Amino acid sequence: MTLTSTRDAASTATLSEAIARGLAPDGGLYVPPAMPRTSPLDFDGLEALPEIAARLLRPFFAGDPLEPELAAICAEALDVPAPVVPIDRAPGAASVLELFHGPTSAFKDFGARFLAACLARTHRNSRATGGQGPPDRAKLTMLVATSGDTGGAVAAAFFGRSWADVALLYPKGLVSARQAQQLACWGGNVRTFAVQGTFDDCQRVVKEAMLDPALSRVRTLSSANSINIGRLLPQMSYYAAASLAIFRRESRRPNFIVPTGNLGNAVACVWAREMGLPIGRIVLATNRNRTIVDYLERGDWRPRQSVATLASAMDVGNPSNMERLNALFPGVENLRGHVTAHSVTDDEIRATIGRDAAELDRVWCPHSAAAAHVYRTVRAEDPDAHWVIVATAHPAKFNDIVEPLVGREVPIPPALERLLSLPRSEEDLIPTLDALRGRLEATG
Repeated sequence: MTLTSTRDAASTATLSEAIARGLAPDGGLYVPPAMPRTSPLDFDGLEALPEIAARLLRPFFAGDPLEPELAAICAEALDVPAPVVPIDRAPGAASVLELFHGPTSAFKDFGARFLAACLARTHRNSRATGGQGPPDRAKLTMLVATSGDTGGAVAAAFFGRSWADVALLYPKGLVSARQAQQLACWGGNVRTFAVQGTFDDCQRVVKEAMLDPALSRVRTLSSANSINIGRLLPQMSYYAAASLAIFRRESRRPNFIVPTGNLGNAVACVWAREMGLPIGRIVLATNRNRTIVDYLERGDWRPRQSVATLASAMDVGNPSNMERLNALFPGVENLRGHVTAHSVTDDEIRATIGRDAAELDRVWCPHSAAAAHVYRTVRAEDPDAHWVIVATAHPAKFNDIVEPLVGREVPIPPALERLLSLPRSEEDLIPTLDALRGRLEATG
């Protein structure tokens, strides 16, 4: 498959090229020129997530040097549980898609591991055939803007890989204490920058760096944010697996409520449905950063400075992946026919965490709680549907918020507990391209 930029259809790339670049040269995001089509019947006999992913992603890898490696990539990267757990105490049919059982207890593990597995093979193949560029640029530098979970997942996926360096940029003081520890506990080939600004500042600097000629002369750059299609593609697989499991059992298409900030996880769900997976309504849950909600309600796209909320990983005022949604559904009227969105306040998040712990025996992270609140709002609109709440992070990552609301300690997953015990190392950074360029050039 040849991919095109959201900004210029003449700007094309193979899948391997798009994954390696991260961002198109014109600043756009890579998308398929037409969405491949499939059907539930194409997945008959497939139940394991890596098998479903390999079948789902086959059209994207067709003709690419990575095509022979697809099954191995999926087996390596997606060997992570993504269970669909019924909520027995909820009215009607409701389940939780738990995406927090990976090494950093967040859904970002799926995409980060897949991206690392792809790039490892691309690097190996490049070296075996003589590669391109001078020896001092053989290493790949992964730039990551993170509002909390992406950075930790990318660090875990790329840590110790000799062919890659990682630069994480996160908004200082605007993530949970345990998220900050996850971002700064690595060392080695991972450098962590605590940025004096918001996530949008971090994302802007990363995009500027990706397009900076001076930096590209001394570094081979790529991005591990959801702007990279290599992060987004594998996220389709757990929506495919969850929807197929429910459809096979109940003969109905489940509705999904997706907590979202930068819209990567939401686009993955939309793309899976557009490919023909049995997915019903897609409802987006945002926090007080209302850019998406206001766009759907008012019709004008107005990015703005993000505001800090309890659901910090969704504190995004200028969601990058809106470009992909607009490319797929040109015009806001068209988009309104395919997704809806709701904004959730901090007070509503707090109330949902406390209430659902008592009434449903479910403990949510703040982001998952936003989706759970929206579920209570919209379930009456489609009472005969099977609603799936997407739980994106383990509540133990937000213990300072969650535990006082539920009145008990939240057990820490073993993988997260190990990271919390490691020493911490990070550098302060002002949010400018010059500042980041200087740090990266200084290390060669």
